[in-house]
Amino acid sequence: MAENSLPASSTSSSQGGRPNLNQGNGKISRIIFLVLLCGGLLFTAINLFNDVEETGAPVTSYTPFLLLGVALVIALGFEFVNGFHDTANAVATVIYTHSLSPGVAVVWSGFCNFLGVLLSSGVVAFGIISLLPVELILQAGSGNGFAMVYALLFSAIIWNLGTWYFGLPASSSHTLIGSIIGVGVANALLHGRSGTSGVDWDQAIKVGYALLLSPVVGFICAALLLLAMKAFIRNRQLYEAPKGNQPPPAWIRGLLILTCTGVSFAHGSNDGQKGMGLIMLILVGTMPIAYALNRSLPPDQIPRVAALTQVTEQQLLTLQPAPAAMPAPRDVLTEYVRTSQNRPQVLPALGMMLGDIGEQIRQYGAVENIPAQAVTNTRNDMYLASETIKHLQSAKVALPEEIASNLTAVKKELDAATRFIPMWVKVVVAIALGLGTMVGWRRIVVTVGERIGKTHLTYAQGASAELVAMATIGAADVFGLPVSTTHVLSSGVAGSMAANKSGLQLSTIRNLALAWVLTLPVSVLLSGLLYALFIHL
Repeated sequence: MAENSLPASSTSSSQGGRPNLNQGNGKISRIIFLVLLCGGLLFTAINLFNDVEETGAPVTSYTPFLLLGVALVIALGFEFVNGFHDTANAVATVIYTHSLSPGVAVVWSGFCNFLGVLLSSGVVAFGIISLLPVELILQAGSGNGFAMVYALLFSAIIWNLGTWYFGLPASSSHTLIGSIIGVGVANALLHGRSGTSGVDWDQAIKVGYALLLSPVVGFICAALLLLAMKAFIRNRQLYEAPKGNQPPPAWIRGLLILTCTGVSFAHGSNDGQKGMGLIMLILVGTMPIAYALNRSLPPDQIPRVAALTQVTEQQLLTLQPAPAAMPAPRDVLTEYVRTSQNRPQVLPALGMMLGDIGEQIRQYGAVENIPAQAVTNTRNDMYLASETIKHLQSAKVALPEEIASNLTAVKKELDAATRFIPMWVKVVVAIALGLGTMVGWRRIVVTVGERIGKTHLTYAQGASAELVAMATIGAADVFGLPVSTTHVLSSGVAGSMAANKSGLQLSTIRNLALAWVLTLPVSVLLSGLLYALFIHL
């Protein structure tokens, strides 16, 4: 777990006491790390076998378990790398203000990341998944589905490790979004379509705005907050660099620890969901009998859902009767979700699809009674109907109020059946992210703490950057938007330096900007090439 840290910049290391970042991890910490790692893997295996056993389906081959195990290890590896790549941003301020020692700060941040993942909503997870090509999501268990998952995970891990090696706090969120876009574009091109047709661009633009605006928000808000603190809090010590290695006064120290806690928790709550979404996609593809549908739904909910889908089917077919010789509803809706081009067949196709769903769930009476061979089709129908309703709502298609209300209610029920995250998935992602926080953090910490500004980070600068990061990431989690902890925190530190007239190290800012600009195109290209390679293996 020990690593060599990058050399400090001479400017910042000469002012204030530079923290000792070269302390190795003790034997006890290594043992705890290995115990948690092995325990997490064992916990995953036990839950997988228990979930499959509860379905009552006979295990005729262990090949799916092997494929699933490899995919899960890669997905958890992404979260592990995400931990030591991104969370260094949360601990840099408390370390460089001597509010916490590096060892304590890293362990505390890892624990807060763990809690953030466990208590997350799951909204971000499925927002990420919806960026993927709909035909690949519906074929998650096929060879192309596995090629998709492996390509985007490998490309994200490669770029994250590369930027980490050079000490550049690039965005894991940005990398993953680029990887998803690359897979979508490559999939469209390989099927003879335009590359622009392979991605849900409305969702991508929404996510892109969140990623692009977050560093601007971080820079401006941190600068304004620092100026406001100077105007209203007349305490010179707050605006001075630490003297030696002495910790700050108790109230300042408490504020800095609080903001570190908040950023770490928000990072776990937001970034941890990205790994959850990918793991659920893997589980649905390899073990649909156990994970395609939410088996915890109460049986008394089934008749209500069946009745609602039947009523909505009749309303849609009355509003827009099905034309003669209409293609299969699934083909119509898949094309609509992929292209967002509304045609006269869409509403009747949605009505017919909802009718089929209602008939299926009424026939079996409960989710756990749906036979193994029908689970994947039922789940795909539900997912496709939900995505169609979402696209209709996003496009603001004019519908009678009662029909619009019923569609909203139907979507809520369909999402409850298909968009769920078992607690054990949250636990293992939390462990991976938390353990990742405990290793590899030094390179990014040095960059954030020493190489952005020309002077040593003051208490007020650290607090303003962390407060803005905590609020921004927390708000993004509420609205289901993936934002970059790296972008927000790093730009917040830069904003506080600019507001304090401390000066910025332009070489570092240039390298950071270059990494941020290159992240998207490089991850798009890398994942696209890997996807094209994997589908031919």
